[in-house]
Amino acid sequence: MPAPDPIEHLIGLLARLPGFGRRSARRAVLKMLMQPEQSMLPLAAALRDAAAAVRPCRLCGNLDDQDPCHICRDPQRDQSVICVVEGVAELWALERAHAHRGLYHVLGGTLSAIGGVGPEDLSVQPLLARIAEQGVEEVILALPATVDGATTAHFLSDRLRSTGVRVTRLAQGVPIGGALDVLDEGTLAAALKARRVV
Repeated sequence: MPAPDPIEHLIGLLARLPGFGRRSARRAVLKMLMQPEQSMLPLAAALRDAAAAVRPCRLCGNLDDQDPCHICRDPQRDQSVICVVEGVAELWALERAHAHRGLYHVLGGTLSAIGGVGPEDLSVQPLLARIAEQGVEEVILALPATVDGATTAHFLSDRLRSTGVRVTRLAQGVPIGGALDVLDEGTLAAALKARRVV
């Protein structure tokens, strides 16, 4: 069996990434091949290094090259507030907005009957353990404004009621069906500041 064409193989791999189609992948590959020493080789080295070093944080689920991650290790963070997010993309979006100075917890998804995602598929038990062990006073549910996000928020608020923590949700302003990682920093900051009790 003949070896695959290295250029087409690279285009195919890049085209699988979010935001890349075959056309944009082809442009990126052409640009890198024109100057491999300046762009392709450093990118290959960075990809190799990141694949070897980056792991999920055992406390919050963030991706970092240290465990616990830099957010969980930061003594300036408010340890009494945990912001619950669907995934790492949403955590990074909130960090870009500089609106939350507490900790985070990555659920790893939202409940979805159609998608077959149940409570056992999410990082709920570690969240409950953190609340019990760390003296958490408030949990902010920063979940998407979708049916699955609302279902997950309702489920979590029920589970958290017995812990005695204050449970809040992001305020309206996050569009229905909107994903946190694509919103601008101003919208995210305003929504986080105007959160309300569930």
